[in-house]
Amino acid sequence: MEYLTAPTTVEEFESRMVEVSNSLPKRLRQCADYIAANPELIAVATVAELAESADVQPSAVMRFCKILGFSGFSEMQRLFRTAYSGRFPDFNTRLNNLRADGTGSPSALLAEFIEAGRMSLEKLSTTVDPGYLEEAVDLLAKAPVIHLAGLKRSFPVVSYLSYAFEKQGIPSILHTGIGKLEQRHTIRPGDVVIAVAFSPYTQETLELARYAAHHGNRVIAITDSVTSPLRQLNALPLSVSEADVGPFRALSATLALAITLAAAVGTVRDPTP
Repeated sequence: MEYLTAPTTVEEFESRMVEVSNSLPKRLRQCADYIAANPELIAVATVAELAESADVQPSAVMRFCKILGFSGFSEMQRLFRTAYSGRFPDFNTRLNNLRADGTGSPSALLAEFIEAGRMSLEKLSTTVDPGYLEEAVDLLAKAPVIHLAGLKRSFPVVSYLSYAFEKQGIPSILHTGIGKLEQRHTIRPGDVVIAVAFSPYTQETLELARYAAHHGNRVIAITDSVTSPLRQLNALPLSVSEADVGPFRALSATLALAITLAAAVGTVRDPTP
């Protein structure tokens, strides 16, 4: 499917990405996933740089632009340069410079993680939709029980939420998958699920979210891009984009969002009788 008109806002761009993501062939889906996770780079990168980072050919990036309705990469880049003007420096350039200047010492590595965390936190204010955040807090405040799903790299986030809710007397269940024991049948009508998943997405988390959505429960998705499988479940998305430091991805912005949710829900939820 190719569109005849180009998106005029970042919001339209994201909606169109969701519409086409499932129908894209492998290389174009790979391109879409990378762009969805790093939209701010469109404003500062060349076609060749984006293609190299996404591990696709430049022709795949150009094809992707045309599928979304753009005449080419330049038109897509203009949209993002206008939207992101003055918001973000090129954090990849900053991190590459730190790597080049460092000596491999623990202090140099700490500087990289600090910089990655700072950039991720700065981006959080623009990736999370304020309306969705308000709706998420309202849903969680009214939920009989909050279910927390997030395995592997996401587990520290849901573990913190479990701790924070318990300290405030808010009923919650942490789905750990320990011993391959499933707790999905503890999800009752009216309960709300917080699912935390980032690419590559953990299947156990996705399956629990699908189960909840299929049974009519609302799912709040803390995830990384508009092409996330959680978006296909009509989940309420709270988008987070974390900067990488080599093979490591810190959770600075994700944990800040989790702390915000825990504190906000605690302030509006009725005290436990």
